[in-house]
Amino acid sequence: MLKGKTALVTGSTSGIGLGIAKALARQGANIVLNGFGDVEGPQAEVAALGVQVGYHGADMSKPAEIEAMMAYAAQQFGRVDVLVNNAGIQHVARIEDFPVERWDAIMAINLSSAFHATRLALPAMKAVNWGRIINVASIHGLVASAEKSAYVAAKHGVVGLTKVTALENATTGVTCNAICPGWVLTPLVQKQVDAKAAALGISNEEAIKLLLQEKEPSMQFTTPEELGELAVFFCSPAGNNVRGVAWNMDGGWTAQ
Repeated sequence: MLKGKTALVTGSTSGIGLGIAKALARQGANIVLNGFGDVEGPQAEVAALGVQVGYHGADMSKPAEIEAMMAYAAQQFGRVDVLVNNAGIQHVARIEDFPVERWDAIMAINLSSAFHATRLALPAMKAVNWGRIINVASIHGLVASAEKSAYVAAKHGVVGLTKVTALENATTGVTCNAICPGWVLTPLVQKQVDAKAAALGISNEEAIKLLLQEKEPSMQFTTPEELGELAVFFCSPAGNNVRGVAWNMDGGWTAQ
């Protein structure tokens, strides 16, 4: 379905981003990965799906590096047809204790990076009258949790940016939508599970059960593979008139 097109996925060397990148690659899209940590492993995983793979290590908190990443993608593959804004970080603290530098970093990486990548991707998409912008927000783009002020504010901002992008391009072949996952067992969430287990002196399995039962009625994690298939749907002909939605995959979290 996406053969001959290129997808750039930020924060894609692990977790949700890598799951989405692999799902798009299975549809034939060439992939530009971005992120820190192990790069060769994820590159090999995507390349094994029979597509071309590029990588750019842009720090998503720095607009100049985002510009360099988008220029790299255009140079390597012609243009970005599918942009997945996924990069994100987290910090947990009460508002009065929240470190200002952590607030600024979360806003830069979780929200501003999506704006910068989007503004740079749109001209080429509009020139061919086809493009897909998929913002990985969070259930926290729809509802709040205590001690996550910066993350919740940023993800609500991502949902707002999604709607504006969709409206501004509503008469074109460029769509913009957001995915709002509940709990996904990524390295970021595994750290929260480990911390809960250590704090309460319980097993990892018990900590997972406690984490899920607080919010997620299904008592199961959403998987990166499931999120990847939703991204594929947004890119399919069936998604042509799906515009500006914040699509929650949350096991019933917001249905309560």
